[in-house]
Amino acid sequence: MNDGRSTTPESTTIPGWRLILSDAGRLWASREKLFSPAATHAGAERTVDGDSLEALRAETDRQETFAREAEEQAAKEQAARTEEAQQAPAPGAQGPKTRAGQVIS
Repeated sequence: MNDGRSTTPESTTIPGWRLILSDAGRLWASREKLFSPAATHAGAERTVDGDSLEALRAETDRQETFAREAEEQAAKEQAARTEEAQQAPAPGAQGPKTRAGQVIS
């Protein structure tokens, strides 16, 4: 039902996003939940606009993909740091004793 005061386009949805129709007729979407810190730091935008519903859907899809890829990259980097920390000698630990470049066993 359109009572003339609605700011959301009728019968349109983008799951997880709130749609807004501006007074100027521009479509906007605002994500209902925050992106992760990694996605936000990488540049994922929580509020986007478009000239049409199709353009707005494409932009929200682009932001979701961007955020997912940023989160995957952050997880890979964290796993690499964790693995590196596990393989590093403990602070103060000495490596194998050497004499003239040869390891003594």
